[in-house]
Amino acid sequence: MKIHEYQAKQLFREAGIPVPQGVVATDPDGVAAGFDELGGPLAVVKAQIHAGGRGKGGGVKLVRSAAEAREAAAAILSKPLVTHQTGPDGQPVKTLLVEAGSDIDHEYYVGITLDRSKGKPVLMASTEGGMDIETVAAETPEKILKVAINPDAGLQAWQARTIAYGLGLPAESIKQATKVFTALVDLFLAKDASIVEVNPLVTTKDGGVVALDGKINFDSNALYRHPEIVALRDIDEEDPREAQAAEVGLAYIALDGNIGCLVNGAGLAMGTMDTIQAAGGSPANFLDVGGGATAEQVSAAFKIILSDPAVKAILVNIFGGIMKCDVIAEGILAAASETKLSVPLVVRLEGTNVERGRELLETSDLDIITASDLADAAAKAVEATQGAAA
Repeated sequence: MKIHEYQAKQLFREAGIPVPQGVVATDPDGVAAGFDELGGPLAVVKAQIHAGGRGKGGGVKLVRSAAEAREAAAAILSKPLVTHQTGPDGQPVKTLLVEAGSDIDHEYYVGITLDRSKGKPVLMASTEGGMDIETVAAETPEKILKVAINPDAGLQAWQARTIAYGLGLPAESIKQATKVFTALVDLFLAKDASIVEVNPLVTTKDGGVVALDGKINFDSNALYRHPEIVALRDIDEEDPREAQAAEVGLAYIALDGNIGCLVNGAGLAMGTMDTIQAAGGSPANFLDVGGGATAEQVSAAFKIILSDPAVKAILVNIFGGIMKCDVIAEGILAAASETKLSVPLVVRLEGTNVERGRELLETSDLDIITASDLADAAAKAVEATQGAAA
């Protein structure tokens, strides 16, 4: 789960991490009033969307008066913001953050995420603040400093100092920077985050250390422990299909292919997508209906998949253990009938009550393509999409 920058900065404030004074608004007049409230003489108007690259896309503007603030806000709100993370259609901007300007001396990058190879969180920092960390990693990896964190002990004082001195921070900023690093790691651990990122973290002319930006993503599997984080969710920023799936207890992630996938089990879903790719196709989604899905959930899954106009065929791959193949077959038939299925449907069933499930499918009036195994199913789905495109 992602949150907006202004929400991340509120969590930073609560954790004792310095951030600029800011005002949240939803219209140009509110932004102009925010500029006056901050007292000038300089402010930054920032679009609030769940995507990076806002500055390059025109979503961050420096202003020097309330009139300029109003004009900048109107421009940002007038059209979708297109960045390298939004895709060509962009993302509508509904909320703006106007912040007091800062007397910047130098910009740095700081981030915490999980290093799966180590099985631990890792604190990363670089002198190349303001740049995409992926670019820094590709072009000048030696400029990224890293320390692995024991999640039971948190960031140790010596680790924080190692990063601070490694960045070449001014002597007067070292103490505050180590406190900021420690607070960021504590926040990451306490809130079950998957990413905490500040780009840039800046030193000011008077030696201060300030988080000018803030990005926090959370592990969705741990949200049941954090109702205060769930309350920050902005449904408008999420893919509507992903939000709809979550409402009915399904795990769905939209992709950019044309073969819709309905699978039970995350591992099997990943294997299904890999097999589709190996067969020369491209999956349109990851969709795990879980081990105990009902016919109603299967029907809902079909509707979600079919709401993607890019889908040219659907592959159902079920290995029935806890889930029974006849229940899946019933859900498939109900969904296909209700949605007036208009794309080819390839089904591979195996496991509990498989014979009854196959019988239900084969005796139906629907044109269903059955498959003997996963490789066969993937090949038939790819062939079906090619026929649909012809």
